[in-house]
Amino acid sequence: MLLSARMKTRQWVIEPADDRCEPLAKSVRISPLLAQVLINRGISDSEEASVFLRPKLTELIDPDLMPGIEPAVQRIKQAITNREKITIYGDYDVDGITGVAILWQVLTMLGADVDYYIPHRIDEGYGLNTEAIGTLAKSGSKLLLTVDCGVTAFDAAETAAQLGLDLLITDHHQLDAKLPRAVAIVHPALEESYPNQDSAGAMVAFKLAWAIANQFNPGRKLEPRLRDFMLSATSLAAMGTVADIVDLRGENRVLTSYGLKALPDCKLSGVEALIETAGLTGHSLDSFHIGFRLAPMLNAAGRMGHARLAVELLTSESPTRSMQIAEYLKEQNSLRQQCERKIFKQACEIIVERDMNHPDRKSIVLASENWHTGVIGIVASRIVDKYYRPTIMINAADAVSGIAQGSGRSIPGFCLLSAIRSCSQHLSSFGGHKMAAGIRIESEKIEKFAADFEDYAKQNLNENDIEAKLHIDAAVPLETFRTETVDEMRMLGPFGQGNREPTFATKGVRLASPPRRVGAGRKHLQLAITDNTAAIRCIGFRFGKLEKKLLETEFFNVAYKPQINTYNGSSNVEFVLTDIQFE
Repeated sequence: MLLSARMKTRQWVIEPADDRCEPLAKSVRISPLLAQVLINRGISDSEEASVFLRPKLTELIDPDLMPGIEPAVQRIKQAITNREKITIYGDYDVDGITGVAILWQVLTMLGADVDYYIPHRIDEGYGLNTEAIGTLAKSGSKLLLTVDCGVTAFDAAETAAQLGLDLLITDHHQLDAKLPRAVAIVHPALEESYPNQDSAGAMVAFKLAWAIANQFNPGRKLEPRLRDFMLSATSLAAMGTVADIVDLRGENRVLTSYGLKALPDCKLSGVEALIETAGLTGHSLDSFHIGFRLAPMLNAAGRMGHARLAVELLTSESPTRSMQIAEYLKEQNSLRQQCERKIFKQACEIIVERDMNHPDRKSIVLASENWHTGVIGIVASRIVDKYYRPTIMINAADAVSGIAQGSGRSIPGFCLLSAIRSCSQHLSSFGGHKMAAGIRIESEKIEKFAADFEDYAKQNLNENDIEAKLHIDAAVPLETFRTETVDEMRMLGPFGQGNREPTFATKGVRLASPPRRVGAGRKHLQLAITDNTAAIRCIGFRFGKLEKKLLETEFFNVAYKPQINTYNGSSNVEFVLTDIQFE
């Protein structure tokens, strides 16, 4: 039997060697190993491989091709010309925040009378709400422009129309058969032929901002000030794209690649403050830094307080104010982490106590009156990582309205939105994607919802589906990884959904030096391994408990991600262990 390093069996799925590797490697002038990884990603054509490895900003899809964009631009131009008040209504996550910041700054630069509104995550919940629309109409708004929300807000759209408030929707969430009432809807899925169906909300906002800028600059090039901002806006859109976990191939890869490169030199004071506060000044940034360092700080505003503060940060022209907000968001993120750890511990205890980790169980739905609504989505992700089941966490605390809020995360191959829709008779509202979704539900209906959700999961998941899998790009000898080979692998980034960081395996290795437990609580493990072709140092995060097992075992298998470790001016290949198998 195989034992996983984290005491949880993961099925290794190793891609077989492909005969197309050598020809592709010669054609594109790359190593056969890199060619193998590209083929694993569905890229076997030399031209497509060259574009993937060397993305250029000129490969972005023309904004005029985005479905619904022309009437949207014309209505915004009319509002600017007539000095009508525009309010941008955005979601409270990083995707919405960055999209709002992009549009607000472009409209401000073009002389628009523009403000923004971000709903409170706990008090108002996701998306357009009728009460907020009433308030905005009374305040004099004439055009309401949504970002990352609105495409399923039928009641709110009717309210806006009744109040004489023109609604312009930009969104990327799944469409219903019918569309809400609006003067224009900008959405990539309105036309099946549009090349980037997986655009993030920030990408849709970026395209609209670009099209608006073009409308006011009829020449071939934008005037310098607008051009400089739109280049900076690629960094904002990249943050939204990475944070929203959309597919990082095609146009999303192009935008993210450029935006990441531009991020360290971004002249927006809020971005500079965010990077400095995160301790990343001077670093070459990648998708990991966005996903795990910068995005959580921006998200902390909406999770622990109000996301309007994050938009203020990204639109501020004051370095002093930007640093104040960034420092505050760092503190809020720290509180979020503490809250998350507490809820995760409680959730795991409930799962074990109720036997919800039984192999026959296909889903997990948990509810408590003591859980913070802003954190339950992250905890749901951690539960999925630990138990590999579609998971919904619900905060049932609102005794006044009786409406509980939930956040869910899924596993590959299981559409969470379809599962929730199948149980929608129990819900007040819901929305989201295949992998992440939110619900609102009356507290007394939670139990019935959980039962129906489990029934749906049992009908649509088999035993193999809920076995965690580790996808490995190739099984190779250790000598494969020289410094230049690992450097070449960086061309595959940025990594994320649809373009995971490559993982490799070597079987039948043995210790080249005894393992050593390191780090806080001695949770991590340092070791060196050999297969007689080479010896390489490894670090295994949270692998400390395997020290004794490794000492007792002669041969074992390792899965890893290679990296370059530079210390005292010397660079060497090092492996970050992903898994260990013992025969």
